[in-house]
Amino acid sequence: MNSTPASRIPTDSTHRFPWYARLFFANQRRRYGQELEPARLWARTPRVFAALSLLYGALDRRSSPIEAALRSLLTVRVSQINWCAFCVDINAATGLKRGVSEAQFEALADFETSALFDERQKAALAYAEAMTRSGQGVDDELMARLKTHFDDQAVIELTALIAFQNMSSKFNAALAVAPQGFCRRPIAHDDAKPAER
Repeated sequence: MNSTPASRIPTDSTHRFPWYARLFFANQRRRYGQELEPARLWARTPRVFAALSLLYGALDRRSSPIEAALRSLLTVRVSQINWCAFCVDINAATGLKRGVSEAQFEALADFETSALFDERQKAALAYAEAMTRSGQGVDDELMARLKTHFDDQAVIELTALIAFQNMSSKFNAALAVAPQGFCRRPIAHDDAKPAER
């Protein structure tokens, strides 16, 4: 039985998962020491789970034009805005292993004025915020800023990664998926209340 706090949909061991989901869970136990609650939720719809797993693997591959540390910064920032405690927890822990500092995570909400981020990171984070915040959108000026640091292929991958993290963090937040204790120092949510986004 899953030992994490209950989400809005039970993830207990009575549900029967397909063989490939069970293999995926075994890999998570090796990698994280436990099964991830979102995976157990997604696996209740096996075809969607399989497609989602392939998509995530494609976006988080070593040969991505978006460096691993930046991918972690982006996924944490999107998760903060969407109030996904689980996503902030696991992505911050991953980011720390990828060389992102705790100070950078703590400064994410103020990245534009922080000396902890370079111009490439700031452009990507501004793009992530524009894609994530309802009513903001991406304008031509922001796209031009982004294209000074990323070629067209990288912009497509960046867009896909941000869109994926929005889907993932909104899924987890809606179902109240709790953090599983991966990051030793919790990273704050966005300062704005959910209703103000």
